Amino acid sequence: MAGARRRPGSYRRPLAFSALAAALVGLLGLSLRVIPGSPLEATANSHPEPTSERSTQQSVDRNAPRVAPSPSIAPLPFQAKNLDSLKIKGWYAWSVLDKRTGKIIGSANMGETSTTASLIKSWVVADYLRLSAAEGRTPSDAKLADATKIIRDSDNTRAQEFYENVGGSDSIERLISICRLTDSEVASDGGWSRTELSPRDTARLGLCIDDGRAAGPKWTKWLLNEMRQVRAPGDFGIRKAFPAAQQKKIAIKNGWIDRDKEEEYHVNCLAIGDTWTMGVMLRTPFGVEGGWEYGMDACERITKALLRPAT
Repeated sequence: MAGARRRPGSYRRPLAFSALAAALVGLLGLSLRVIPGSPLEATANSHPEPTSERSTQQSVDRNAPRVAPSPSIAPLPFQAKNLDSLKIKGWYAWSVLDKRTGKIIGSANMGETSTTASLIKSWVVADYLRLSAAEGRTPSDAKLADATKIIRDSDNTRAQEFYENVGGSDSIERLISICRLTDSEVASDGGWSRTELSPRDTARLGLCIDDGRAAGPKWTKWLLNEMRQVRAPGDFGIRKAFPAAQQKKIAIKNGWIDRDKEEEYHVNCLAIGDTWTMGVMLRTPFGVEGGWEYGMDACERITKALLRPAT
């Protein structure tokens, strides 16, 4: 009631009661902390997890692409299996990389290297385009026409000019660094044709081209489009194992050469699909009927044998 007089001490009683209540709550909390199984016991004895342990648990594979978690991922069109029944003559190896997860499957010898021949031209052109953009230069129409000839028609003369333009073997050193290759080496003679790549690193090169590291953001789409338009004699191998409608969407770059020193035909296949990249490499002894064509056909046979039945 407004204007009513309070007795002396009426303001102190609530304060005294509050202090007593706080003390009782404190005592109760202390008791709960020491009672085994109480909810406060764990809090009282807990310690923060060491920073080093958390860092270790959160580490990721630097070679794998960074992708958002997915509740379910459709299987790749390929499945690992023994291919002895194909009875392929000579040495061969294969590898498939899942672009969504970074996981790699392949033959037991997928880390063994072989000379790339024209397959490496995909990197040489990518390196040229990326370096041009980094220097603020736009290749002339004539240079882009040359790049088209290198990719679609595997022109050796123009490939040599581009290779020298990007520093020769320095370009292969950049390939190994930028694309995070683990098996491959610069050729002993410094030439592009004898670059040593493994099927596993060939699949990694495919990812490097696909995700933009190789040619850079400005030219990646252009390069992939050129690789989808590779034509004879370089149009063979991996994508030929797929239906015609799918072949048009698969980017490729192949290599084929006869090695007099080794007395072998070297045939190599690189392909980039929607969710995967693939590398297949073969070394066939001289004297095998068909020569290059034997290896070209074998690359397709290997791919077909690895495809899931539904594909």
